Amino acid sequence: MKQVLQHLRDGQIEVAEVPCPLVRAGHLLVQSTHSLISPGTERTLVEFGQAGLIGKARAQPEKVRQVLDRVRTDGLLPTLETVFSRLDEPMPLGYCNVGRIIELGRGVTGFRLGQRVASNGPHAEMVHVSTTLAAPIPDGVDDESAAFTVLGAVALHGVRLAVPTFGESFAVIGLGVIGLLTAQLLRGHGCRVVGIDTNAARCNLAANFGCETVVVKHGTNTVEAAVAMAGGHSLDGVLITASASTDEIIHQAAAMCRKRGRIVCVGVVGLNLRRGDFYEKELTFQVSCSYGPGRHDPDYEGGARDYPLPYVRWTVARNFEAILGAMSHGTLDVHGLITDRLPHDRAAEAYRTVMEDHGSLGVLLTYPNLPPSVSHTVAITKNGHAASTAPIEPVAGVIGAGSFARQVVLPAIKGAGARIHCVASAGGVTGFHAGRKFGAQQATSDYRELLASTKVNVVFIATRHYDHPFIAAEALEAGKHVFVEKPLAIDEDGLERIREAHAARPELQLMVGFNRRFAPHALKVKQLLVDRTQPVVARMVVNAGKISDDHWIHDPQVGGGRVIGEACHFLDLLMFCVGYPMTSVQAVAMATAGRSVPEDSLLMNLTFADGSIGSIQYLANGPRAYPKEHLEIFSEGRVVAIENWRRLRTHNWPGVPTMRLRQNKGYQEEVRSFVHQLTKGGPPLMPFGELELVTRATFAVGRSIAEGNTIRLDVSADSPMEKSRTDAVMV
Repeated sequence: MKQVLQHLRDGQIEVAEVPCPLVRAGHLLVQSTHSLISPGTERTLVEFGQAGLIGKARAQPEKVRQVLDRVRTDGLLPTLETVFSRLDEPMPLGYCNVGRIIELGRGVTGFRLGQRVASNGPHAEMVHVSTTLAAPIPDGVDDESAAFTVLGAVALHGVRLAVPTFGESFAVIGLGVIGLLTAQLLRGHGCRVVGIDTNAARCNLAANFGCETVVVKHGTNTVEAAVAMAGGHSLDGVLITASASTDEIIHQAAAMCRKRGRIVCVGVVGLNLRRGDFYEKELTFQVSCSYGPGRHDPDYEGGARDYPLPYVRWTVARNFEAILGAMSHGTLDVHGLITDRLPHDRAAEAYRTVMEDHGSLGVLLTYPNLPPSVSHTVAITKNGHAASTAPIEPVAGVIGAGSFARQVVLPAIKGAGARIHCVASAGGVTGFHAGRKFGAQQATSDYRELLASTKVNVVFIATRHYDHPFIAAEALEAGKHVFVEKPLAIDEDGLERIREAHAARPELQLMVGFNRRFAPHALKVKQLLVDRTQPVVARMVVNAGKISDDHWIHDPQVGGGRVIGEACHFLDLLMFCVGYPMTSVQAVAMATAGRSVPEDSLLMNLTFADGSIGSIQYLANGPRAYPKEHLEIFSEGRVVAIENWRRLRTHNWPGVPTMRLRQNKGYQEEVRSFVHQLTKGGPPLMPFGELELVTRATFAVGRSIAEGNTIRLDVSADSPMEKSRTDAVMV
């Protein structure tokens, strides 16, 4: 299918052939007929993309501060690599879509195949949307009108926040598409409306909808003109739908309001408020968030979990329905707002119109009326791979194309010399971009097609955590070697599933992305400790930083929590450095009032089979500008320390120089070692017993916190660590 993408680095608009997304539970697959370019939001996105680095920095000063903090902790080069990688990612454009449902996800009710729907889907021939972000189109509403549903909901949500009553007077500042829709909705509430804009043609449109208008020219006293148009009385409220950087608009809005008037900002303007404006009149001011309750809530949007109607009357979808109802009854007219219609494959021209023609309002993209054609796999290299007398091994398939896969996993695979045949991502776009960037031959939205490929013999898995054991088991059963990003599993069921699959195919390599044991500093520590004769004490401090409570990693069914999903790294690292298996875990978490996430800041105490002890302080309450990871190991009157993977220092260790490197957490080295092991054959790079023990130890941390006990770990006498404690060889 074709989809409109923007490249953030240079602002280029591309209509790309990408895989059709897979339909998830609670979602719809819709074949597009029309989509509307949002002249405000999308113009801003395109302007940001076209700006140079300095312009981008000026537009997002808070991001610049984050970059500077990261430079101080991680170093300049790793930070720049991350920044440029982010800028290289394409962004799907569009959020005003109309089409017909061609596939229903599991559990969907209230929709049917062939039904017309309006949604916030992007500019694409096929869109994948949650049922909570879509609404059926009434028979009396044509597709062109329905394309304005989402922008209508933006206007409607702003009007609801203003709480207009019959007979009140309101000003609407900024008569773009959303401003003109806002004016009509206020008129529908029985309000007197004064429309304000610098564009006379747009003021004329507002006049056609029954509004008084003020055309702002040089020297115009906007406040006096608006009050005069309202009958000489100060207004009850103002809705700001303009896009401008000046603070003057807020000041004018306050000046034209009566005492205890209401101001709602729907657009984007300068917000340096003057206290006197609001103090003397006791004005209220509110910023409107998009198209209603549910927006930006991952449970509502991604999880398709609706809010109960008796408690939340107007959600995003119900606002969509209200706008479509107004169109159906003739109280909202959008036909006069359509200024341009272009086929979707001329999207670049359409965006030039939006950027350059200040008279344009509603620019519609149209899609071919053809029978549905759903393809989950597309070719990227048209002529196939260059001819060779022998296949290049290994040939990789990558499942998952999120930021970590694009910034870390895929570059490491290429750096290791492996050929990437296919990249899979459920949405299609990120897999297509990643595959094209790293030389893959195919992109797919259905990972099962990747597993069925006879050309792929090793699979890299970088999806969300709950998928790991099940996709890894499927890959082993398909006869593929497997590299799965940490964690191996987030619960006992997943661990049992992968244990059974591995036991059935022990000749295949199974690797988990515990990269820190492959870092040069960790290998040096391993080498220094290999001849010790006494137990050691290891102390790890991780300044992990806070992650918002609604992040998916906190969801026990999706991410498993931060211990299982992230702290597993450090359990593995300590076990690797000590060289003996863990035998017990005792943990305590910091209690934080009012939070439902207990495993953000905690202490873990470990014991090992040789009598060594270790502690991991995993902390979410520290500053991001402070170095993230610090390891100290005390052994026989000596100390070795790793400082944020940039420096290794020793005390009382004669002849061992300080190691100073650019930050290196071992990502490239682990993949290179894995690829080399596949090429030469031999035993697994990391025995399954170690992978299982680390996984069970993360489960034990949660039990220890809940029960307040020390949890013993069942370790077999012939532990795999006995061999690995003397094996510090790195390819």
